[in-house]
Amino acid sequence: MLFKHPEILWALFLFIIPILIHLFQLRRFQKEAFTNVAFLKKVNLQTRKSAKLKKWLVLITRLLAITALVLAFVQPYFSNRDVVTTSEEKVIYLDNSFSMQLKGPKGELLPSAVTQLIENIPEKETFSLFTNTETFKDVTINDIKNELLALPYSASQLSLDEITLKGKQFFNTENSIKNLLIISDFQQRESLQDSLNDIKLNWVQLKPSVTDNISVDSIYIVEKDLDNYQCGVMLSSNFNTENTGISLYNGKQLIAKTAANFKDGKAIANFTIPAENKEIQGTVTIEDNALQYDNKLYFTINKQAKIRVLAINEADDTFLKRIFTEDEFEYSSVNVSNLDFNIIPQQNLIILNELKVLSSTLGTALTSAMQNGMKMVVIPSEKSSLPTYNNFFSSIGSLQLKENIQKDNQITTIAFDHPLFKNVFEERVTNFQYPKTTLRYSISGNFGSPISFSDGSPFLAENNGLYVFTSPLNTNITNFQNAPLIVPTFYNIGKESLSIPTLNFTIENDNIFDVPATLNSDEILTISNSENSFIPLQQTFNNRVRITAKNQPNNAGVYTVAKENDSLLKVAFNHSRKESELAYLNISQLETENTTFSIEETFKNIKSENNVDELWKWFVIFALILLCIELLILKYFK
Repeated sequence: MLFKHPEILWALFLFIIPILIHLFQLRRFQKEAFTNVAFLKKVNLQTRKSAKLKKWLVLITRLLAITALVLAFVQPYFSNRDVVTTSEEKVIYLDNSFSMQLKGPKGELLPSAVTQLIENIPEKETFSLFTNTETFKDVTINDIKNELLALPYSASQLSLDEITLKGKQFFNTENSIKNLLIISDFQQRESLQDSLNDIKLNWVQLKPSVTDNISVDSIYIVEKDLDNYQCGVMLSSNFNTENTGISLYNGKQLIAKTAANFKDGKAIANFTIPAENKEIQGTVTIEDNALQYDNKLYFTINKQAKIRVLAINEADDTFLKRIFTEDEFEYSSVNVSNLDFNIIPQQNLIILNELKVLSSTLGTALTSAMQNGMKMVVIPSEKSSLPTYNNFFSSIGSLQLKENIQKDNQITTIAFDHPLFKNVFEERVTNFQYPKTTLRYSISGNFGSPISFSDGSPFLAENNGLYVFTSPLNTNITNFQNAPLIVPTFYNIGKESLSIPTLNFTIENDNIFDVPATLNSDEILTISNSENSFIPLQQTFNNRVRITAKNQPNNAGVYTVAKENDSLLKVAFNHSRKESELAYLNISQLETENTTFSIEETFKNIKSENNVDELWKWFVIFALILLCIELLILKYFK
């Protein structure tokens, strides 16, 4: 038994008062002569014995009553902890990720968990609660009841280490019993790495009744002609099923419908979308009773802005014309002697095709254009004036061309992880027919090497949007023009110079794309739909605006990029499909005994471990009973 106020036990010295009253007679007696009272002796003895017993009974009841009253004020209790020196704190993590949309025995896991919390947390108890997106510190259940009932699902999902680290910050007192409740389905979680010796972890795993799920993963364009887009839609499932209905909408208009059959958890559905040279605000939908967030996939197809490519030539550019076709590029070609410098700032990509001399005037114009985000490809001539090139290179970076080396050099190495080639090759080819050159320049400085010679020196060097070939590309020097590698190299450099929005973006990524627009100094672009609006990070160049949407927007859908009230293009955002896999952590493998599958059971366990049985009320009752007994003794005991 423990005491809240043990210092009050000094009051037991009050025992002295009734003892003094009962053991010492304060009245004085005097002797008085009287006749023979021998016949009264027996009666006198009996009376003295009764009075003595009564006196001791009254003394005992008074002592017990005082003891009971003192103990009542001391407030004794039974508990596993000292409530005077320690307190009990409760912090709750409630998982509101998309996987909590699955249904358990009592409905969807998240609403069911909220209901159980409301039912099991006492109304006056103070606690802290956080989710993947929300934080509630030092609140009561009535304070946040409405917020919990309206809690939205979230694409973000904290790891176990992030949960414990964040939960630790909510505890207010060092000397306290700290209970951290982690309520989740524990989907896609890694095991806990850091141990928390001072915090009691209580794991509550909510299990769905059914885990069969179908997901719309991605969409891509297989082929495009003047009339139609041929599109493929990839779907995944954790079980094999047939005749899954798939619908494709443009806005609210149903334009195609088909069915998919799954094999090994994968399926591909093909659609034909009329092009008609207009915007498509597409939605691919399926019917699935499991996770809801992955039943829709949004995408857009905009009227494509052509990428402006300018070739400044002193050599034949026929091979460039074949690569930069009219359907995607606005290709123009000019001899250096006829160049109009005013068109340089309007370009997305400029190619210097074997100029012998790079004049300072041209270098100044190119430097200014590159500072505004333009990309550039430099193809040297076998008779290039290196000082004029190096003066230009020094104004935009650290590259420097050196003496030319006239010998056969095989082009053998491709940097498959470089952005130029990341999605070009299905597999890493190493035994292709190597192109070769008979002349190359050595190069120094800081650069990457997307393509290299057999000795490791760069055939193509790259630095911050500047691509420099170390060899002329005319057919007298190299056969690179006839190699298959030339097409993806120049094509991807061209596509990279204007990052046109893809069919869709993933919200959880840092999404970067360019909008062909010209802004004044006080103008900005906004991204919005009927429900949400935000201003993204944006960088303005001469003929475009680079948009960076970082963890925005919050909800999936089709959005409009606009300048004031003018719609410029449509972009689609979807949530990552990583939660669609429905792989769960086995919490029985966690090194803790506090694992349950019920919120109610967890709260009962915590209450039993920290329960405080207060006894002061019983001692007050005992004191009253003893006082009543004393009154009865005084009145009826003869």
